Amino acid sequence: MDRPRLEHAQQDRDRVLAAFLAPDGSLRDIPTRIGKRLVVLDHLAQRFAIGRTYEESTVNAVLRAFHPDVAALRRYLVEEGFLERRDGRYWRAGGTVEL
Repeated sequence: MDRPRLEHAQQDRDRVLAAFLAPDGSLRDIPTRIGKRLVVLDHLAQRFAIGRTYEESTVNAVLRAFHPDVAALRRYLVEEGFLERRDGRYWRAGGTVEL
């Protein structure tokens, strides 16, 4: 991706996060539009380390810091490929990575 497009994408991401994150970092609301929801889900996915597995209770605790509807957030993260789930264990499977 060329630099101007990358900068534009970053500005779009920042605008979405500013609209949906409260000053304390919690979510004001879960976006209904898929494009905005994907930005928020990517932000949440970065709270999970790559290569580590998590119990559902730990995933819930991480997500509860952002929004009380942890079941919806967990479901969206799995449905959109940010987290994978098997046998009650979760792990990060997608999202952007800081280099």
